[in-house]
Amino acid sequence: MSGVRVGFAWDDGADKALGLPSYASAGAAGADLRANFADRCAVTLAAGARVLVPTGLRIAVPEGYEVQLRARSGLALRFGIMLPNAPATIDSDYRGALGMIVMNAGSGPFEIAHGMRIAQMIVAPVVRAEMVEMALDGTARGNAGFGSTGVL
Repeated sequence: MSGVRVGFAWDDGADKALGLPSYASAGAAGADLRANFADRCAVTLAAGARVLVPTGLRIAVPEGYEVQLRARSGLALRFGIMLPNAPATIDSDYRGALGMIVMNAGSGPFEIAHGMRIAQMIVAPVVRAEMVEMALDGTARGNAGFGSTGVL
């Protein structure tokens, strides 16, 4: 199945052998993003620390779409590796470096190796809303929030 075309260009010094983002399985919604360090070295992330991990790529998302960056579930479960701003949004008019803000919420250090699959990207359509001032109608829920529908 073909879909939306997202363009990429390599940053200077990037390891092109790592390839472009790719889907790990036929049913995968997200394409894996790899750590692409210009010096090809690993980075050790201390517990509680965060770092901007480069992909070695710049990106061009078509108008009417966004790219969302999300954590990989296995890294989150096993090591507490997350993207603190997930889902991060890459807008269609951005043409800069594609990096991943990665945080270690685990209890010990975590090594991010060059070439490691760190996050995944989802391509999604964007609906732009018209912002209008208006009187709000009432609902059964009203303004009850944060846990008002129950804990479980």
